[in-house]
Amino acid sequence: MIYLISPKKKQYKANLHCHSTFSDGKRTPRELKDMYKKKGYSILSITDHECPKSHSYLDDEEFITVTGYEAYIRKDKNAAYDLYEKETHLNLFARDSKDETIICYNAPYCKYLSEERKESLIKKGSQVTREYSVSYINQFIKEAKENGYIVAYNHPCWSMEDEKSIMQYEGFFSMEMCNYSAYKSNAVEYNANLYNKLLYNGKKVFCHSADDNHNGYPDDHPKCDSYGGFTMIMPKEFTYDYIFEAMEKGEMYSSMGPTFKEVSMDGRKIHIECSPVDNIIVYTGSKSPKKVYAKDGETVTSADFEIDERAIFVRVSIGDKFGKRADTRGYFRDELEF
Repeated sequence: MIYLISPKKKQYKANLHCHSTFSDGKRTPRELKDMYKKKGYSILSITDHECPKSHSYLDDEEFITVTGYEAYIRKDKNAAYDLYEKETHLNLFARDSKDETIICYNAPYCKYLSEERKESLIKKGSQVTREYSVSYINQFIKEAKENGYIVAYNHPCWSMEDEKSIMQYEGFFSMEMCNYSAYKSNAVEYNANLYNKLLYNGKKVFCHSADDNHNGYPDDHPKCDSYGGFTMIMPKEFTYDYIFEAMEKGEMYSSMGPTFKEVSMDGRKIHIECSPVDNIIVYTGSKSPKKVYAKDGETVTSADFEIDERAIFVRVSIGDKFGKRADTRGYFRDELEF
């Protein structure tokens, strides 16, 4: 028996993409902590644009901030935003909670920083002018990893990136399944199809969801961009180091609402238990995934399937009647022992 999600492991709710008044967000870090803690979150990463900053001063016994920031790469050498051009956004999460190193510093990208702050930054990696190309992006990811970060790939739909380029990116540990702010903006930033293609092509990448909230609207407004995409993380203990370890090892899953209670495998037999949902689907890289649907007016909370011998990977997706989904990462055959 192998537990992909163990019923014995405590799950902590996390928002791993968030903006504050240190960049273009409307809430202070302390306000963000208070609002997310009130909503049942235990983990928050305040990932301001090109602004690596530890917010560990906000931590308490029930709430931990993960140090990180959002980097971006555009075609324009001065980092100008273009509504019709492709770009790449990456979240960098620091192994050391106090690490405020910036990777591949380029002054035009640091528009939210004062000149004094720019001068005082610890800078590592190449400082050549950023270039929107697969080779540069892969080099950026490599240098981030060599200097204490793990790297996540953000909102591919919003970024208008083409699949061919994405398939050539190397080194990001996870991608945003749902970026809620972008989802509210474009209604398509649920990236299950892209994620399945990455797995099918042998990319051992995890998935997570996050808000990417800027809080331009109050919490009760229809355009509020908080509380819609989150990640359930399962660390051995509730400490920074164990949270980071769980993220790095993929001990987490993505959600827009539903939750998993257990996902286990015994040989090629998979067992799933979850919150009440409309459907449970198991993807394996085939044209026809395993699935069960609830009858009208009812829900399902468990399912059992036998996985095909030719399965390339296994991942589980559950969806409620509102269309909100939760997704495990992809597990490959070498992890599943069949």
